[in-house]
Amino acid sequence: MKVTRFITGLMAALLGLASAWVAAEVDTDVEQALRAKLDNPAVGLKVGTVSESQLPGMLEVQFENGPMVYATPDGGFFLVGDLFAVQGDQFVNLAEQRRDKERVAELDEISSDDMIVFPAEGETRSHITVFTDATCFYCQKLHQEVPELNKRGVEVRYLAYPRAGVGSDGYRQLATAWCSENPQDTLTKLKNRESVADNVCPGNPISSQFELGQKVGVRGTPAIITETGRMIPGYQSADDMMVSLGLN
Repeated sequence: MKVTRFITGLMAALLGLASAWVAAEVDTDVEQALRAKLDNPAVGLKVGTVSESQLPGMLEVQFENGPMVYATPDGGFFLVGDLFAVQGDQFVNLAEQRRDKERVAELDEISSDDMIVFPAEGETRSHITVFTDATCFYCQKLHQEVPELNKRGVEVRYLAYPRAGVGSDGYRQLATAWCSENPQDTLTKLKNRESVADNVCPGNPISSQFELGQKVGVRGTPAIITETGRMIPGYQSADDMMVSLGLN
């Protein structure tokens, strides 16, 4: 009981701090000292950004090609994990909210010409970005929901994520779709398990999109990202997707 009361009190305190928190710049000397402490080329760690966190006495440190951690200003200690705040009867993942914003920023850099897009019919009410693999059963299943999503005003934007890596059968199938004269039709045929001759053109974006997926936290397919940056792992029916998007 004492432990439970302590955790509840701690979470409530974090809530008050989170609601009053305003981002502030980190002192240059503090940042330089922290970078000197945490940069570790021997294990491939290099500090990317340093910013204030909502946890008193700790800074958010984003490693390049690595995790985001909470570190003491002198770099003597750091924690790996997500920071939560209590809001009413909900636990809000503040770290995931941060990642949502980062996903939106990353996806905004991708040209629609490098995606395979299935546009909404009539007014576009929302859009989802889906990291997909043509060989994935639940990717195939999700693709069957696309016409219904389009009818309900949801645009579906595909990015490539060959689960078995670059050079795999999945990679060749995705490259074939992206390199074809009619990418929508080719991707649909592949997801319907129809035979399509390989057509891996030079300069295709499959490798870069695979790397992007890893960067934004994709661990399997399908990985659905909403327009707010929230990641939904796995398959959802059109009905469930509309609920997830708040469009039911």
